[in-house]
Amino acid sequence: MTLDVARQVLEVEADAIKGLISKLGPTFEGAVNMVLSCTGRVVWSGMGKSGIICRKLAATMASTGTPALFLHPAEAIHGDLGMVTPNDLVICVSHSGETEEMLRLAEVLKRLGISMIAVTSNPDSNLAKVADLHLDLGVRREACPLNLAPTASTTATLALGDALAVSVSVRKGFGEEDFARLHPGGKLGKRFLRVEELMHGGEQIPRVGMSTPMKDVIYEMSRKGLGMATVQDDAGHLLGVITDGDLRRLMEREKNPLVKTAGEVMHAGGVTIKADELATVALRTLEERRITSLMVVDPEGRVQGVLHLHDLWGVGLF
Repeated sequence: MTLDVARQVLEVEADAIKGLISKLGPTFEGAVNMVLSCTGRVVWSGMGKSGIICRKLAATMASTGTPALFLHPAEAIHGDLGMVTPNDLVICVSHSGETEEMLRLAEVLKRLGISMIAVTSNPDSNLAKVADLHLDLGVRREACPLNLAPTASTTATLALGDALAVSVSVRKGFGEEDFARLHPGGKLGKRFLRVEELMHGGEQIPRVGMSTPMKDVIYEMSRKGLGMATVQDDAGHLLGVITDGDLRRLMEREKNPLVKTAGEVMHAGGVTIKADELATVALRTLEERRITSLMVVDPEGRVQGVLHLHDLWGVGLF
Protein backbone atom coordinates (compact mmCIF):
# COMPACT_ATOMS: atom_id res chain seq x y z
CA MET A 1 0.00 0.00 0.00
CA THR A 2 2.69 2.50 1.07
CA LEU A 3 4.90 1.78 -1.93
CA ASP A 4 1.94 1.97 -4.27
CA VAL A 5 1.10 5.46 -3.00
CA ALA A 6 4.73 6.55 -3.29
CA ARG A 7 5.00 5.25 -6.85
CA GLN A 8 1.78 7.01 -7.79
CA VAL A 9 3.03 10.31 -6.40
CA LEU A 10 6.27 10.04 -8.36
CA GLU A 11 4.41 9.09 -11.54
CA VAL A 12 2.02 12.02 -11.26
CA GLU A 13 4.80 14.49 -10.57
CA ALA A 14 6.97 13.06 -13.34
CA ASP A 15 4.04 13.37 -15.75
CA ALA A 16 3.55 16.98 -14.67
CA ILE A 17 7.13 17.79 -15.61
CA LYS A 18 7.00 15.82 -18.86
CA GLY A 19 3.83 17.67 -19.78
CA LEU A 20 5.73 20.95 -19.69
CA ILE A 21 8.07 19.88 -22.48
CA SER A 22 5.36 19.93 -25.15
CA LYS A 23 4.19 23.33 -23.92
CA LEU A 24 7.55 25.01 -24.51
CA GLY A 25 7.41 27.36 -27.47
CA PRO A 26 7.17 31.05 -28.39
CA THR A 27 5.57 31.98 -25.06
CA PHE A 28 8.46 30.51 -23.09
CA GLU A 29 10.94 32.24 -25.40
CA GLY A 30 9.02 35.44 -24.73
CA ALA A 31 9.49 34.94 -20.99
CA VAL A 32 13.23 34.43 -21.50
CA ASN A 33 13.41 37.64 -23.52
CA MET A 34 11.50 39.55 -20.85
CA VAL A 35 14.00 38.43 -18.23
CA LEU A 36 16.95 39.28 -20.47
CA SER A 37 15.59 42.76 -21.20
CA CYS A 38 14.86 43.47 -17.53
CA THR A 39 17.22 46.20 -16.31
CA GLY A 40 16.23 45.76 -12.66
CA ARG A 41 15.62 42.58 -10.65
CA VAL A 42 13.40 39.60 -11.30
CA VAL A 43 10.92 39.48 -8.42
CA TRP A 44 9.30 36.10 -7.70
CA SER A 45 6.05 36.15 -5.74
CA GLY A 46 3.69 33.43 -4.54
CA MET A 47 1.55 32.47 -1.56
CA GLY A 48 1.94 29.39 0.63
CA LYS A 49 3.75 26.45 -0.98
CA SER A 50 4.10 28.41 -4.22
CA GLY A 51 5.89 31.08 -2.22
CA ILE A 52 8.41 28.51 -0.96
CA ILE A 53 9.10 27.47 -4.54
CA CYS A 54 9.46 31.13 -5.52
CA ARG A 55 12.10 31.65 -2.85
CA LYS A 56 14.12 28.79 -4.32
CA LEU A 57 13.73 30.08 -7.89
CA ALA A 58 14.83 33.58 -6.90
CA ALA A 59 17.92 32.03 -5.32
CA THR A 60 18.58 29.96 -8.46
CA MET A 61 18.37 33.00 -10.70
CA ALA A 62 20.61 35.05 -8.40
CA SER A 63 23.26 32.31 -8.39
CA THR A 64 23.20 32.02 -12.18
CA GLY A 65 23.77 35.69 -12.91
CA THR A 66 20.28 37.20 -12.85
CA PRO A 67 19.59 39.58 -9.93
CA ALA A 68 16.44 38.27 -8.25
CA LEU A 69 14.52 38.33 -4.98
CA PHE A 70 11.36 36.97 -3.37
CA LEU A 71 8.40 39.18 -2.49
CA HIS A 72 5.61 37.90 -0.25
CA PRO A 73 2.35 39.07 -1.86
CA ALA A 74 0.54 39.70 1.43
CA GLU A 75 3.46 41.68 2.81
CA ALA A 76 3.78 43.51 -0.51
CA ILE A 77 0.34 45.10 -0.24
CA HIS A 78 1.17 46.11 3.34
CA GLY A 79 4.32 48.07 2.58
CA ASP A 80 6.88 45.73 1.02
CA LEU A 81 5.86 46.85 -2.45
CA GLY A 82 8.57 49.47 -1.99
CA MET A 83 11.04 46.67 -2.77
CA VAL A 84 9.86 46.72 -6.39
CA THR A 85 11.15 49.36 -8.81
CA PRO A 86 9.76 50.37 -12.23
CA ASN A 87 12.68 48.54 -13.88
CA ASP A 88 11.86 45.21 -12.24
CA LEU A 89 10.02 42.23 -13.67
CA VAL A 90 7.60 40.41 -11.36
CA ILE A 91 6.80 36.71 -11.84
CA CYS A 92 3.54 35.86 -10.08
CA VAL A 93 2.93 32.18 -9.30
CA SER A 94 -0.48 30.71 -8.48
CA HIS A 95 -1.69 27.25 -9.47
CA SER A 96 -5.31 28.40 -9.72
CA GLY A 97 -4.54 31.90 -10.88
CA GLU A 98 -7.23 33.12 -8.49
CA THR A 99 -5.29 33.47 -5.22
CA GLU A 100 -6.69 36.59 -3.58
CA GLU A 101 -3.36 38.04 -2.41
CA MET A 102 -1.79 37.48 -5.84
CA LEU A 103 -4.67 39.21 -7.61
CA ARG A 104 -4.47 42.22 -5.32
CA LEU A 105 -0.73 42.45 -5.91
CA ALA A 106 -1.20 42.06 -9.68
CA GLU A 107 -3.73 44.89 -9.76
CA VAL A 108 -1.26 47.24 -8.08
CA LEU A 109 1.59 46.16 -10.35
CA LYS A 110 -0.58 46.77 -13.39
CA ARG A 111 -1.51 50.22 -12.15
CA LEU A 112 2.18 51.04 -11.60
CA GLY A 113 3.12 49.84 -15.07
CA ILE A 114 5.48 47.13 -13.84
CA SER A 115 6.06 44.20 -16.20
CA MET A 116 4.55 40.93 -15.06
CA ILE A 117 4.65 37.22 -15.95
CA ALA A 118 1.99 34.90 -14.54
CA VAL A 119 2.63 31.20 -13.93
CA THR A 120 -0.62 29.26 -13.45
CA SER A 121 -2.44 26.11 -14.55
CA ASN A 122 -5.44 28.13 -15.72
CA PRO A 123 -4.95 30.27 -18.85
CA ASP A 124 -8.45 31.73 -18.32
CA SER A 125 -7.74 32.85 -14.75
CA ASN A 126 -7.78 36.50 -13.74
CA LEU A 127 -4.06 36.41 -12.94
CA ALA A 128 -3.26 35.07 -16.40
CA LYS A 129 -5.40 37.76 -18.04
CA VAL A 130 -3.88 40.69 -16.17
CA ALA A 131 -0.25 39.64 -16.78
CA ASP A 132 1.84 40.70 -19.76
CA LEU A 133 2.68 37.06 -20.45
CA HIS A 134 1.31 33.76 -19.13
CA LEU A 135 3.17 30.46 -18.69
CA ASP A 136 0.80 27.52 -18.45
CA LEU A 137 1.80 24.78 -15.99
CA GLY A 138 -1.00 22.58 -17.30
CA VAL A 139 -1.33 20.63 -14.04
CA ARG A 140 -4.86 19.28 -13.77
CA ARG A 141 -4.39 17.00 -10.78
CA GLU A 142 -2.14 17.06 -7.72
CA ALA A 143 -0.20 13.97 -6.62
CA CYS A 144 -2.07 14.13 -3.31
CA PRO A 145 -4.86 11.45 -3.35
CA LEU A 146 -7.27 14.13 -2.14
CA ASN A 147 -6.16 16.44 -4.96
CA LEU A 148 -5.67 19.16 -2.35
CA ALA A 149 -2.05 19.43 -1.16
CA PRO A 150 0.18 21.34 -3.62
CA THR A 151 2.45 18.62 -4.98
CA ALA A 152 2.47 18.16 -8.75
CA SER A 153 1.80 21.86 -9.26
CA THR A 154 4.72 22.98 -7.10
CA THR A 155 7.02 20.39 -8.68
CA ALA A 156 6.07 21.61 -12.14
CA THR A 157 6.60 25.24 -11.06
CA LEU A 158 10.05 24.39 -9.77
CA ALA A 159 11.00 22.61 -12.98
CA LEU A 160 9.65 25.37 -15.23
CA GLY A 161 11.37 28.04 -13.14
CA ASP A 162 14.66 26.16 -13.34
CA ALA A 163 14.25 25.89 -17.11
CA LEU A 164 13.69 29.64 -17.29
CA ALA A 165 16.69 30.48 -15.07
CA VAL A 166 19.08 28.17 -16.92
CA SER A 167 17.88 29.27 -20.36
CA VAL A 168 18.51 32.89 -19.38
CA SER A 169 21.97 32.12 -18.02
CA VAL A 170 22.95 30.31 -21.22
CA ARG A 171 21.72 33.23 -23.35
CA LYS A 172 23.82 35.53 -21.19
CA GLY A 173 26.91 33.38 -21.74
CA PHE A 174 27.17 32.73 -18.01
CA GLY A 175 30.16 30.42 -17.48
CA GLU A 176 32.12 28.59 -14.81
CA GLU A 177 34.16 31.63 -13.81
CA ASP A 178 31.00 33.72 -13.45
CA PHE A 179 29.47 30.99 -11.29
CA ALA A 180 32.61 30.77 -9.18
CA ARG A 181 32.62 34.54 -8.63
CA LEU A 182 29.14 34.27 -7.11
CA HIS A 183 30.09 31.18 -5.06
CA PRO A 184 33.48 32.08 -3.53
CA GLY A 185 32.89 29.74 -0.59
CA GLY A 186 32.11 26.69 -2.70
CA LYS A 187 34.36 24.05 -4.22
CA LEU A 188 34.06 25.57 -7.70
CA GLY A 189 34.97 28.98 -6.34
CA LYS A 190 38.20 27.58 -4.95
CA ARG A 191 39.08 26.16 -8.36
CA PHE A 192 39.10 29.71 -9.74
CA LEU A 193 41.13 31.36 -7.00
CA ARG A 194 44.08 33.35 -8.38
CA VAL A 195 47.63 33.22 -7.09
CA GLU A 196 47.48 36.90 -6.13
CA GLU A 197 44.62 36.13 -3.72
CA LEU A 198 46.72 33.62 -1.76
CA MET A 199 50.34 34.74 -2.05
CA HIS A 200 52.44 36.44 0.62
CA GLY A 201 53.27 39.94 -0.58
CA GLY A 202 54.84 43.17 0.63
CA GLU A 203 56.69 42.86 3.91
CA GLN A 204 55.76 39.18 4.14
CA ILE A 205 58.21 38.35 1.35
CA PRO A 206 61.56 37.05 2.68
CA ARG A 207 64.08 39.07 0.67
CA VAL A 208 67.87 39.45 0.81
CA GLY A 209 70.60 40.76 -1.49
CA MET A 210 73.52 38.99 -3.15
CA SER A 211 75.98 40.23 -0.51
CA THR A 212 73.78 39.54 2.53
CA PRO A 213 75.72 37.41 5.09
CA MET A 214 74.25 33.98 5.72
CA LYS A 215 73.55 34.75 9.37
CA ASP A 216 71.25 37.54 8.22
CA VAL A 217 69.72 35.28 5.58
CA ILE A 218 68.87 32.70 8.25
CA TYR A 219 67.35 35.42 10.42
CA GLU A 220 65.18 36.64 7.50
CA MET A 221 64.04 33.11 6.72
CA SER A 222 63.13 32.45 10.36
CA ARG A 223 61.35 35.79 10.71
CA LYS A 224 59.16 35.32 7.62
CA GLY A 225 58.47 31.63 8.29
CA LEU A 226 58.20 30.39 4.70
CA GLY A 227 61.22 28.09 4.76
CA MET A 228 63.01 30.09 2.06
CA ALA A 229 64.31 33.50 1.03
CA THR A 230 64.34 35.31 -2.30
CA VAL A 231 67.59 36.87 -3.48
CA GLN A 232 66.90 40.13 -5.31
CA ASP A 233 68.80 43.00 -6.89
CA ASP A 234 68.20 46.61 -5.92
CA ALA A 235 65.30 46.87 -8.39
CA GLY A 236 63.55 43.82 -6.93
CA HIS A 237 64.34 41.40 -9.75
CA LEU A 238 64.58 37.77 -8.74
CA LEU A 239 68.16 36.49 -8.89
CA GLY A 240 67.84 33.28 -6.96
CA VAL A 241 66.35 31.39 -4.03
CA ILE A 242 67.69 29.93 -0.80
CA THR A 243 65.65 27.17 0.80
CA ASP A 244 65.86 25.15 4.01
CA GLY A 245 67.34 22.38 1.89
CA ASP A 246 70.07 24.71 0.66
CA LEU A 247 70.90 25.52 4.29
CA ARG A 248 71.16 21.84 5.25
CA ARG A 249 73.49 21.11 2.35
CA LEU A 250 75.57 24.18 3.22
CA MET A 251 75.98 23.00 6.81
CA GLU A 252 77.05 19.54 5.62
CA ARG A 253 79.79 20.72 3.26
CA GLU A 254 81.16 23.89 4.92
CA LYS A 255 83.03 24.19 8.17
CA ASN A 256 82.19 27.91 8.49
CA PRO A 257 78.86 28.30 6.66
CA LEU A 258 78.03 31.69 8.18
CA VAL A 259 80.93 33.42 6.38
CA LYS A 260 79.24 32.78 3.07
CA THR A 261 76.96 35.31 1.34
CA ALA A 262 73.52 34.76 -0.14
CA GLY A 263 74.93 34.97 -3.67
CA GLU A 264 77.33 32.11 -2.95
CA VAL A 265 74.67 29.81 -1.53
CA MET A 266 71.56 30.50 -3.62
CA HIS A 267 70.44 28.45 -6.57
CA ALA A 268 69.83 30.78 -9.48
CA GLY A 269 66.40 31.64 -10.80
CA GLY A 270 63.76 29.73 -8.88
CA VAL A 271 60.42 28.42 -10.10
CA THR A 272 58.14 31.36 -10.91
CA ILE A 273 54.49 31.99 -11.64
CA LYS A 274 52.37 35.01 -12.58
CA ALA A 275 50.04 36.66 -10.05
CA ASP A 276 46.95 36.22 -12.25
CA GLU A 277 47.50 32.49 -12.76
CA LEU A 278 44.97 30.04 -11.32
CA ALA A 279 45.77 28.54 -7.94
CA THR A 280 45.09 25.09 -9.41
CA VAL A 281 47.93 25.65 -11.90
CA ALA A 282 50.20 26.64 -9.01
CA LEU A 283 49.29 23.46 -7.14
CA ARG A 284 50.03 21.31 -10.18
CA THR A 285 53.41 23.02 -10.62
CA LEU A 286 54.34 22.48 -6.97
CA GLU A 287 53.40 18.81 -7.17
CA GLU A 288 55.20 18.19 -10.46
CA ARG A 289 58.39 19.97 -9.34
CA ARG A 290 58.17 18.52 -5.80
CA ILE A 291 58.81 21.89 -4.20
CA THR A 292 56.97 23.88 -1.54
CA SER A 293 57.17 27.47 -2.81
CA LEU A 294 56.70 29.45 -6.00
CA MET A 295 58.07 32.94 -6.65
CA VAL A 296 55.40 35.29 -7.99
CA VAL A 297 56.94 37.72 -10.47
CA ASP A 298 55.73 40.44 -12.84
CA PRO A 299 56.54 40.41 -16.60
CA GLU A 300 59.88 42.13 -15.88
CA GLY A 301 60.90 39.50 -13.34
CA ARG A 302 60.36 41.63 -10.23
CA VAL A 303 59.18 39.73 -7.16
CA GLN A 304 55.55 40.38 -6.24
CA GLY A 305 55.07 37.63 -3.72
CA VAL A 306 55.66 34.06 -2.61
CA LEU A 307 53.09 31.27 -2.76
CA HIS A 308 53.64 28.39 -0.31
CA LEU A 309 52.09 24.95 -0.47
CA HIS A 310 50.49 25.59 2.93
CA ASP A 311 48.56 28.53 1.44
CA LEU A 312 46.81 26.09 -0.88
CA TRP A 313 46.17 23.67 1.95
CA GLY A 314 44.61 26.50 3.95
CA VAL A 315 41.82 27.06 1.40
CA GLY A 316 41.12 23.35 0.97
CA LEU A 317 42.41 23.11 -2.58
CA PHE A 318 43.42 19.48 -2.08
